[in-house]
Amino acid sequence: MVGKDGINLMTMLDELGSTLQAAWPLLLAGLQMTLYVTSISLVIAMALGILVCLMRISKNVVLRAIAKFYVWIIRGTPMLVQAFYIYFAVPQLIQAATQSAFRIDIVTASLVTLTLNAGAYISEIFRGSIQAVDPGQMEASRSLGVSYATSMRKIILPQAVRICLPSLVNQCIITLKDSTIMYAVGLPEIMNQAKVYVGRTMDSFATYTWVALIFLAIISVLMILSSRLEKRMRA
Repeated sequence: MVGKDGINLMTMLDELGSTLQAAWPLLLAGLQMTLYVTSISLVIAMALGILVCLMRISKNVVLRAIAKFYVWIIRGTPMLVQAFYIYFAVPQLIQAATQSAFRIDIVTASLVTLTLNAGAYISEIFRGSIQAVDPGQMEASRSLGVSYATSMRKIILPQAVRICLPSLVNQCIITLKDSTIMYAVGLPEIMNQAKVYVGRTMDSFATYTWVALIFLAIISVLMILSSRLEKRMRA
């Protein structure tokens, strides 16, 4: 005989299986959108982060002030506020300035939000890593007649990347998870699609369980790849 707890467990497992089969088309579409906006925004954010980092350590006062202001604004406001501001407030501001209709589509607004947010944190990660490299290496390189830009590109940055790799991977994971915030402005990512399915079926437990498991699987893979990459770079 099967006990009551065993029957309940089997029922829950059956529910999880049937929910995945029914919700998978929606969840897959949402997952594709999540991975799309996350990957594109991270690629751009890496370039933006390096640029802002170089501005922060520049001797130019104006460039340093612009970089500090950007990082201060992004780090001092929640991402949800940033998303709403870019999607709702910026078009209204541009429309008022140009006296013509202007709209930002949801995907573009999400990409801009994730890029600006991740870029600020990545710039600080790179800045801390560059400062962790022995300053004597830059001085020795410059004393040999190597330009500042070449010294930074061939000597300092490669070492800084090794130092900051764990923090960069962590930021990629944070950005992936933060992409779910974009459902608040209507981006059809995985949380938005899960919410649509739950609205139709009221099957909250199984649906959100699968969303959590999908994120857990992706992030676990990223952590394993990061660990292997760190070992190779140390070797």
